Amino acid sequence: MHDHSDHDHPEDRDDHSHAHGHSHGHGGHHHHHGPADTSDPRWLIGIGLNLTFVVIEAVAGFIAHSTALLADAGHNLSDVLGLAMAGIAVWLAKRPAKGRRTYGWGKATVLAALANAVALVFASGLIAEEAIRRFGAPTSPQSLVIMGVAAAGLAINLGTALLFMRGRDADMNVRAAFMHMMGDAVVSLGVIVAGAAIFFTHLAWIDPLASLIVVAVVLFGTWDLLKEALSLAMDAAPRGIDPEAVLACLAQRPGVTEVHDLHVWPLSTTEVALTAHLVRPGGADDAFLRSVCDTLNREFGIAHATLQVETDGMIDCRHLHAPAA
Repeated sequence: MHDHSDHDHPEDRDDHSHAHGHSHGHGGHHHHHGPADTSDPRWLIGIGLNLTFVVIEAVAGFIAHSTALLADAGHNLSDVLGLAMAGIAVWLAKRPAKGRRTYGWGKATVLAALANAVALVFASGLIAEEAIRRFGAPTSPQSLVIMGVAAAGLAINLGTALLFMRGRDADMNVRAAFMHMMGDAVVSLGVIVAGAAIFFTHLAWIDPLASLIVVAVVLFGTWDLLKEALSLAMDAAPRGIDPEAVLACLAQRPGVTEVHDLHVWPLSTTEVALTAHLVRPGGADDAFLRSVCDTLNREFGIAHATLQVETDGMIDCRHLHAPAA
């Protein structure tokens, strides 16, 4: 049997339910596209503002002999690359599935988030190395230049962060952009404080110390992003979705006596897929399948669900597909 049905949801997305026949039961498939918008101007605005500031800050860092400014410039450059990767990934994710890429390009958003986190860790290592070297050969930085450039960075970072407030709970790349920009704002504020301390004390070692503090803040903020991106790249269930709760929800559907072969994984940073086998001795019709898929979408945000309904609880698909000895 085959069925198409549209459903209206608060997110104003189009949903489609499909039912497929299987060799020993019926399956339901429910799918909708993620909210990423390739026309979203935030990525280009954020990239343009921050790339311009990186050039200004790097030049000022060399002129003022400040590793703190150079450290912040390196951090901001990694954020620019991260914004670019995320924007490209959002564009790729909207390309249609075809050929061997039956799931499309959605996973590019996960890879972009992972690459962004790794780039931040790598940049932090380079900055820390330079700061440690400066402890052995301190130079007298120009504190007024440091404070002026850092103040401009504070304004730009806060403005860019505000651009990414909307949608940060639904998309890991948007959340990463928001977190990075807010982190940059905090770092810029710290650099201003360091510049003021140098101005009043004339202690050159404050500058490399501020650089190491910048590195510590960056690594602290990157750790959660790195863990989450790595988990999604390994097809772990996305943050906020408990597979045990999903299993319990499926087991409570009318007539379901058993749930097995449950898999939940990310198609992208915004889309989640699920496959599961439901044992339902009475079989299933289109209304049951649509109801289950709508429940998964509403309660867990799982918009791409494929369900196989079995009438015989003794069937184990893992054994049916086991390789010959």
